[in-house]
Amino acid sequence: MRISIITAAYNSGRTLRDTMCSVLSQSYPDFEHIIVDGGSKDNTVNLIQELEPKYKGRLRWISEPDRGIYDAMNKGIAMATGDVVGILNSDDFYTSEDVLTKVAIQMMDDKIDAVYGDIHFVDDDDLQTCVRYYSSRYFYWWMMAMGYQPAHPSFYCRKSVYEKYGAFDLSFNIASDFEHMLRVLFVNRIKARYIPMDFVTMRTGGASTAGIASHRQIIIDHYHAYKKHGIKTGYCMDFVRYPFKIAEIFMSRMFPAYRNCRTQI
Repeated sequence: MRISIITAAYNSGRTLRDTMCSVLSQSYPDFEHIIVDGGSKDNTVNLIQELEPKYKGRLRWISEPDRGIYDAMNKGIAMATGDVVGILNSDDFYTSEDVLTKVAIQMMDDKIDAVYGDIHFVDDDDLQTCVRYYSSRYFYWWMMAMGYQPAHPSFYCRKSVYEKYGAFDLSFNIASDFEHMLRVLFVNRIKARYIPMDFVTMRTGGASTAGIASHRQIIIDHYHAYKKHGIKTGYCMDFVRYPFKIAEIFMSRMFPAYRNCRTQI
């Protein structure tokens, strides 16, 4: 079973090495890493070329202008030859070397369309200290009508899911990943399974964690998604998730046993 890992990049030279090295460190051998660069002006392409020989044919990449991160992800999905597809952002890295192995074991069950797990956030100047642990343990499909979703960087689904239900909708500015999950998990009820492990270490400061303006846009995108799929309950319930986000931050910082983070960088 081949797993395709899609990384969208743009001027990512400062962080992409960590991303690529974490892919190379995976114990599961049957993967391809597809990097879609948006025509970077920094050393991103040079870095890709430097590390390419280490992949031994398992890296494919392009560098050309695009219409943003979701357009780049869609290009990567179209290029993917794997049975299973996952997204790894260019400023994130795998928390441990057995992530793809655990994904492959679960996806060998033909009844399962997708898997997801946990992630954690770190500050850019301290990659070892967890500032928020995002667990998908208690997620149920109906919670998407309240704005909840599994941690998207931990979401791996069969390529056939993208072929049947479509990829990312470019009309969403920040939360196209939410709309896609709403489409496949809530509307079409694909079979997904939770894996109790920390998949990905994410640096804070990305598009979805960049302050009040980004959260305002996320709410707008969520409402757009609810309207697109005729889900009326979401308009009233979307704010309910914020107290839980605050609780996650508090628990992560105050109780080390809660976060239980493992990093490899």
